[in-house]
Amino acid sequence: MIPGEVIASAEPIEINAGRETVSISVANTGDRPIQVGSHYHFYETNPALSFDRAQTLGFRLNIPAGTAVRFEPGQDRQIELVRYAGKQEIYGFRGEVMGVLPQREEKAPGEEK
Repeated sequence: MIPGEVIASAEPIEINAGRETVSISVANTGDRPIQVGSHYHFYETNPALSFDRAQTLGFRLNIPAGTAVRFEPGQDRQIELVRYAGKQEIYGFRGEVMGVLPQREEKAPGEEK
């Protein structure tokens, strides 16, 4: 073995195995392409993306790290999201959560109580 060498398994690696996922339909209602990265909190994406936001609270794209999905103007597509792991705390992005994610029965930020 050479220092720093990575010997990958011959078996395929399944990303996000065993994690909760959800499939949703997303439409770009804007006039410009919108690209969303692999670890961006999907709930807080560009407002020109039309979808059921409440369903996406605490989820990100179920794609390999470092990749992204591009939504062209007028495009409607099905995507799969995966729940965040860890402490269930979200900070940054568009500043709509900024803390611990609400549990499923709680209301999402901006929803009527």
